[in-house]
Amino acid sequence: MKQKQVHYALHQQEGSSIHKLYIYDDVKEHGDFDWWTWDYTESETSAEYFRKALAEIPETDVIELHINSYGGSVKEGVAIYNQLKQKKCREIVAYVDGYAYSIASVIMQAADRRVMGLGTSILIHNMWMTVSGNAEQLRKAADDLDVLMEANRTIYLERAKISEDELISMMDAETYLTPEQAVEKGLADEVLKTDKDVSDKSMEQMQQRITELQNQLRQQSSFKKELVQIHSQTIAKDQEQTQDSTKSITVKSDQTERKTNVAELFRRAAQIKVKEM
Repeated sequence: MKQKQVHYALHQQEGSSIHKLYIYDDVKEHGDFDWWTWDYTESETSAEYFRKALAEIPETDVIELHINSYGGSVKEGVAIYNQLKQKKCREIVAYVDGYAYSIASVIMQAADRRVMGLGTSILIHNMWMTVSGNAEQLRKAADDLDVLMEANRTIYLERAKISEDELISMMDAETYLTPEQAVEKGLADEVLKTDKDVSDKSMEQMQQRITELQNQLRQQSSFKKELVQIHSQTIAKDQEQTQDSTKSITVKSDQTERKTNVAELFRRAAQIKVKEM
């Protein structure tokens, strides 16, 4: 009895706004040949599959594209690349979980952020095709391949930090790149951090914050000293002015004291009357 195919290439956790797409196989238009139906099964790494999967994702959500592929069909891969570029969503993040070789490295260039895990790698190389015919047909096929290669390079060069001549040399040599090398060349954006890297980064940020607070405290201490100095200078000036007007102040003080004494006598007198009553 034929078993139902399990689709794993599109996954979303319940209640989450993150949609995970997987290219965990060769990029190809069709799946395996099914002898029960006498037809090919659906390929979960085809442009048609991605078209249907992307149509289900809202514009407000995030797409995580996980890649572990040796490459495959250039026709399908370029179509997937352009579908991802045209997709309206909050963000597309590509994660290289294993290999991003050949056309798979082209597809990852469509992401807003390109993240490579530890131990992963990228392979870039020239296209190849199988062709048969006479000399003229073979020469034409080579010329056609040059045109396809030029179009393919524009995808890399859109974000690469290298010249086209350097890219051509790398592709001629079939170049493998580590995550760090890919970031340096502009073919990736970051290397996935380990827990230790995150911890070290947190400690660095904490130390930086402590230094900032210490500088703020020093500035506050200096400001307080300036305030004390200004206050002392103000008191000194007030004392000088007070000495110049001592006589007038003394007279006013005597008058105030006499008025106070008189008021106190009236207050006591009023208390005495209240007691007598």
